[in-house]
Amino acid sequence: MEYDMNQEEQIIRTEYSELMQKSYIDYAMSVIIARALPDVRDGLKPVQRRTLYDMYELGIRYDKPYRKCARIVGDTMGKYHPHGDSSIYDALVVMAQDFKKGLPLVDGHGNFGSIEGDGAAAMRYTEARLQKITQEAYLADLDKDVVNFVPNFDETEKEPEVLPVKVPNLLLNGAEGIAVGMTTSIPPHNFGEVIDGVIAYMKDPDINTEQMMQYIPGPDFPTGGIVANKDELMAVYSTGMGKIKIRGKVEVEKGKGGKDRLVITEIPYTMIGANIGKFLNDIYNLVETKKTSDIVDITNQSSKEGIRIVLELKKGADIENLKNLLYKKTKLEDTFGVNMLAVADGKPETMGIVPIIRHHVNFQYELATRKYQTLLAKERDKKEIQEGLIKATDVIDLIIEILRGSKNVKDARACLTDGITDNINFKSEQSKREAAKLRFTERQTTAILEMRLQKLIGLELEALLKDHDETLKNIAKYEDILGSRAAMAKVIIKELENFKKEYEKPRKTVIDNLEEAVVEEKKIEEMDVVFLMDRFGYAKTVDVATYERNKEAANTENRYILTCKNTDKICIFTNKGQMHLLKVLDLPYGKFRDKGTPIDNLSNYNSSEENFVYITNLAAISRSQVLFGTKSAMLKVVDGSEFDVAKRTTAATKLNEGDELIFVQALTLEETLVMQSEKDFFLRIDISSIPEKKKGAVGVRGMKLGAGDALTAIYLLNVEDSVNVEVKGKEVALNRLRTAGRDTKGTKR
Repeated sequence: MEYDMNQEEQIIRTEYSELMQKSYIDYAMSVIIARALPDVRDGLKPVQRRTLYDMYELGIRYDKPYRKCARIVGDTMGKYHPHGDSSIYDALVVMAQDFKKGLPLVDGHGNFGSIEGDGAAAMRYTEARLQKITQEAYLADLDKDVVNFVPNFDETEKEPEVLPVKVPNLLLNGAEGIAVGMTTSIPPHNFGEVIDGVIAYMKDPDINTEQMMQYIPGPDFPTGGIVANKDELMAVYSTGMGKIKIRGKVEVEKGKGGKDRLVITEIPYTMIGANIGKFLNDIYNLVETKKTSDIVDITNQSSKEGIRIVLELKKGADIENLKNLLYKKTKLEDTFGVNMLAVADGKPETMGIVPIIRHHVNFQYELATRKYQTLLAKERDKKEIQEGLIKATDVIDLIIEILRGSKNVKDARACLTDGITDNINFKSEQSKREAAKLRFTERQTTAILEMRLQKLIGLELEALLKDHDETLKNIAKYEDILGSRAAMAKVIIKELENFKKEYEKPRKTVIDNLEEAVVEEKKIEEMDVVFLMDRFGYAKTVDVATYERNKEAANTENRYILTCKNTDKICIFTNKGQMHLLKVLDLPYGKFRDKGTPIDNLSNYNSSEENFVYITNLAAISRSQVLFGTKSAMLKVVDGSEFDVAKRTTAATKLNEGDELIFVQALTLEETLVMQSEKDFFLRIDISSIPEKKKGAVGVRGMKLGAGDALTAIYLLNVEDSVNVEVKGKEVALNRLRTAGRDTKGTKR
């Protein structure tokens, strides 16, 4: 094999970081321009534009039968959008969903998903066709050379660079998209209002945002709801960025027996999809955590007719406070982040409402100019041919003579266009002289040669003259439109008014200034309760009277029993040195025979990784001292107030590696403690010898342990206590043990 000397020269050496930067910027721009962001002119992303154009090409008009979505998706992917079928079908589905789009562009037949987040059926089951508005206002003039066509990905087809959309789709349907380093989020608007805004701009191009908002007061979501921050919309629409606060619509219905119902009939636009289920869960949690006791039952009665979430209330419920609670604690009040970002002149740009309409109107003038230039050229061509045919009917006998005297078409054509008579046999010299005077154009000559003899009938001649008059009128009309911006504006406005008349819908979203939702926290009545937790970690609270009645059973069945206030917190100390806090109010309260709830579900305690060492209520330890003891005999005393923290989980003590907490207890009257090790060593010491430390400290050594030994138990004793421990079948009286010094070996038993 011969070595190519030039091969080495073809290797381009470059800095790796520079190449990566360039490549990433190229990729980012590709995502921004060709995938994620809509064009300000037609308000469509490439995938939407290509899908609609493909449907137009396939002839799936609004007045034609529906066609399988699989066919549309396959055709779009094969011709224009080679990026996977799911992205095309997803775009098609969204364009058909009336709860997502203010103006659906596709008429879907079959299961196209629901407002509650159900997905559409597979594309092999669903069918679609264009909506009438899409046909009329988005695709109508594609045959009149109004937009540029560019090659597709493999240069086998041509596709439009932009669709000739006659209405400001970017505002009508809004947009959402995530590019690289930027996102777009444009809310949908009302059709009639937006058209009025465009007409107002065309009449006064110097219109400002405030004046424009008299026509377009704010967004109009297909889900309805209430925009609650009207005064802030001005800033949003002038900069193109900001937040819109949306609330759902809540109605009060009278129920039986003086019980009212709260009915949610409209939801915030941001709630559509899975968030409806989340909203129902949030309401359930408000009831569970006792944030409200006014709700008795929740039912979701929503259907295709609309949203209907019913909250059954108890008698005498505070409705206003409950409404505010729902606005505050659930997604019934939400914010829609606005960033009106679109591709304008090939660059991404954040625009206010007036610049968006300006771009749209400039695009309309461009479309109209190209449309009427195309129509004018066609009419001028028609005029030329019509004038040729009218002239020909006057000298038809001469023309027939020329044709009969010609040997071929070439000679006949030369005579008709340039008066060349050399190769033609005439009946008379007079005819020859007249033929030499003929000067038809090339186009006229072709029309004469193709003319049917029936055109010579009187009525046909009349029709020809009539068409000629009509053509002259059209030429004058088109020249007038092209010659004056005012005349062109008149035509565009008239078309927009017709669209408005046919497709205008009443506004769904109310725009208002609403006060901030304020929730009045109901004062909880303080009372004594008894905390019960069984050996499986199921916990509950009961009132004191219930406990007293069932004392024997309660003491037998439960591992931990505490009397505390319902406003208190439960402290759970574990062998890992952690303390988990749990509000008593979060525990289920009620009947003695109720099973309770696992402590794992109510706090951060994890039964698979840690064990209980001590459980008490915060009030019991906050004013006393707490003694800690570990497996390696590390001891310390901590002031109980250190455990009054806001965190649900905190480190109660610091543990050395491999160590474990085995003992925690609040000190009362105890004077001494006894440590017992695995190898049956006992050591009794004064509690006063154990220093007070912070909870973050390790502590001091209580007993010298032999190799492989560890503490198994710690006992607290006062003077009167008589405690016996069994060791190898013998009783050891702990109160008879000699009190020794801390950090000594202890005695073997």
